[in-house]
Amino acid sequence: MAEPLHILTGSELSPDQVAGLLDRAIELKRGRQAGEGSTAITGKTVALLFERPSTRTRVSFQVGVTELGGDPLSLRADELQLGRGESVADTARVLSRYLHAIVIRSSSQERVKELAAASEVPVVNALTPLHHPCQALADLMTLRERFDDLQGLRLAYVGDGNNVARSLALVGGAVGLEVVIAAPEGYRLEDGLAAQTGDPLEAAAEADALYTDVWVSMGDEEAADQRRRDLAPFQLNEDLVAAASDRAIVLHCLPAHPGEEITEGVLYGERSAVWDQAENRLHAQKALLELLLS
Repeated sequence: MAEPLHILTGSELSPDQVAGLLDRAIELKRGRQAGEGSTAITGKTVALLFERPSTRTRVSFQVGVTELGGDPLSLRADELQLGRGESVADTARVLSRYLHAIVIRSSSQERVKELAAASEVPVVNALTPLHHPCQALADLMTLRERFDDLQGLRLAYVGDGNNVARSLALVGGAVGLEVVIAAPEGYRLEDGLAAQTGDPLEAAAEADALYTDVWVSMGDEEAADQRRRDLAPFQLNEDLVAAASDRAIVLHCLPAHPGEEITEGVLYGERSAVWDQAENRLHAQKALLELLLS
């Protein structure tokens, strides 16, 4: 039996696979709008294992599996023997005998890697503190819809260099997207992943897209006040929009906190593509499921 393709960071996908996946995601979106569907994974069951809260990821995957003809099985870690000490590897060995794929949102990248190492079916990272590849695919789809060609586009990511920033740098960089991170010291990505600066206006200059995320992610609550102080100069606001290209769009992976990482006027303004971006989670993930399971 062929080794399954796991999506743990997004770097497992070749540039050609990413490009094809985006093409297919746009087709699926148009088809859905026209009342046409796909039955690519009919008869297949996909586990949605969520150790952390979720709105967009959970709902979009559950709807996506259903619309492709499959059966989503929603699970929580505390509902499984994982919560009573069964190993991640043994859980993967058992679930592989029942399921066709496992989508997992976890507080540990190592836990997801361990699950994939023992799984005989594809494992998809639906968010860890280090990576969020499914979000990056939806973001690239949104940019493709707006600009047609990703090659040479400039995306300025402003704020905390977190899992979303890392996935954009990894997956976007592989297909020609220029990612520039504006973050304070202590909040930047590891060297070499993307261009980085401490000046948000420098990052925003002539950018085609401006992107931010919350300043206090799940697990950061104890340091919330310090993080808000450190990141306050890195708000996505009207000044940054003015510095960007005239065609620039605004992105945010949500949930948003208007008045903190982004102003209300920018989040809900005419440049915002945030709601298209959220919708595109559904279509990009359907395309990914087709790639993994068809």
